Amino acid sequence: MASSSFKSTRMSIAASIRQAMGTISDIVYPPVCLGCGEITGTHGGLCGDCWSRLKAIEKPVCDVLGTPFPYDAGEGVLCADAIADPPPFAKARSAVIYDDVARSIVHRLKYSDRSDLAAVMARWMARAGGDAIGAADAILPVPLHRRRLLRRRYNQSAELARALSRRTGLTYLPAALLRTRATRQQVGLGTKARAGNVRGAFTVPEARRSQVAGQSLLLVDDVYTTGATVKSATRALLQAGAGAVYVLTFARVAPGPL
Repeated sequence: MASSSFKSTRMSIAASIRQAMGTISDIVYPPVCLGCGEITGTHGGLCGDCWSRLKAIEKPVCDVLGTPFPYDAGEGVLCADAIADPPPFAKARSAVIYDDVARSIVHRLKYSDRSDLAAVMARWMARAGGDAIGAADAILPVPLHRRRLLRRRYNQSAELARALSRRTGLTYLPAALLRTRATRQQVGLGTKARAGNVRGAFTVPEARRSQVAGQSLLLVDDVYTTGATVKSATRALLQAGAGAVYVLTFARVAPGPL
């Protein structure tokens, strides 16, 4: 009985210490909104204003490109872009529309050393990419060229892919795909220029081909704009023997008014 009472007391003390440490941590690093940086009630969340403006992508969507439809046209329906120019990947899914709030979150992850945001973003991505995740055997990020990686210090897509691997249990393949050619920033380029900019920029190293051969792969990036980057990366993976490639991004640029 005494032993049980001692154990209960010890657990109570440990819980009090954890609570106190959490309180101190909140004072030093107060919880702030992921979108605007305003103080919030909990870590890893959005304030009411940012939450109301964030546009989550829900069904119905194009079965291939994941483009949201304004109305439900039935299962398996494709959008005009998917019919006119079928992508090399099997499916693409995104969690949110790339608007002001999503842009702020992506930029904090990408340029402000906020790699801690990846776990929160991955949670939203896992919900949006259920069918793509369920079809995949392994997960990998869209890579940065080594020179850009040295400047930026980390690859935001790799942080998202790593967090998704932990959440989903999919095997993480961080070195299966390389960006072998330095490319211009895609921002500001048109559709054709984006495609030309990343054409032939990716490769699967010979030593890593056994990791992708015959596998269904989940390719992760932060934002889907025209799809030029993930299409180029997908072609490199398929040429190396991948069975299928699925794409999952945190955000995607809206094709038009929703």
